[in-house]
Amino acid sequence: MKTTIGFIGLGVMGEPMCRNLATKSGLPVYGFDRAEAPLERLATVGVKPAANLGELAKQCDVIFMALPSGKHVEAVCEGENGLLAHVQARHVLVDLGTSPVEATRKLAARFAAKGARYADAPIARTRQAAETGTLSVMVGGDAAVFEMVRPLIATFASDITHCGGVGAGQVVKILNNMVLMQTVVALGEALETAKRAGLDGSLLFETLAKGSADSFALRNHGMKAVLPGNFPERSFSTTYARKDMSYALDLAQSVGIELQGAQLADKILGEAIEAGYGDQYWPVIARVIAGSRTSGA
Repeated sequence: MKTTIGFIGLGVMGEPMCRNLATKSGLPVYGFDRAEAPLERLATVGVKPAANLGELAKQCDVIFMALPSGKHVEAVCEGENGLLAHVQARHVLVDLGTSPVEATRKLAARFAAKGARYADAPIARTRQAAETGTLSVMVGGDAAVFEMVRPLIATFASDITHCGGVGAGQVVKILNNMVLMQTVVALGEALETAKRAGLDGSLLFETLAKGSADSFALRNHGMKAVLPGNFPERSFSTTYARKDMSYALDLAQSVGIELQGAQLADKILGEAIEAGYGDQYWPVIARVIAGSRTSGA
């Protein structure tokens, strides 16, 4: 039987991922989103709109969700008209977003009780990577489910890692984001310190890129956002970044470890939101760092 794909959430990352699925998989794809514009754009590559979640579940076998948070995933899955009300044993559900580990495992168990299979497959990298199909995806789920969804994920990702059972993908993604955000805090601190010491910021970052401080964060978040002060909306926002940091802190608490670096990054993210930067691209935290003064200054 030919697999039919469903895709829920056609936002900044979801739309290009769905487009790659439709153009590269050779399979029929149905899309669902509250906004009409992405559905209209995707119709040009053959994506059919689903009127509601029930219709999507009826038509599709594998359903991807690219949603902003674990709460959004729960809202789509639960409730009178949610996916849990419509799934059957033939269904495979895949969460492409970043969701809490414990909530992911509980939701997977509820789908399993109906015979359906579930995988967490959070994505990493940028909107450009989603466009070009070069995302990194960290998958949590049993081996059989992983082998089933891997060729589909390969239409929008160049790096696919099976991290373990359900929830393992979320653990890795949450820690990825935690490390990234702490690194950007360090970049913001380094840049502001260099400026106050009379150095050129471009010189600093270009020189760091030639040494042991080089990183993906430096080349992308540092050079492309922090240095030019480019913090647009419609990108991964400060509010969403702090949401992911809260997942990291909750995970750490559940395993009995205190993350002092993560706590600092969370504090700065909170200060950025309070300063009115909640909807802007999250490396805007550099502005909070730049505005700081020591007690003696």
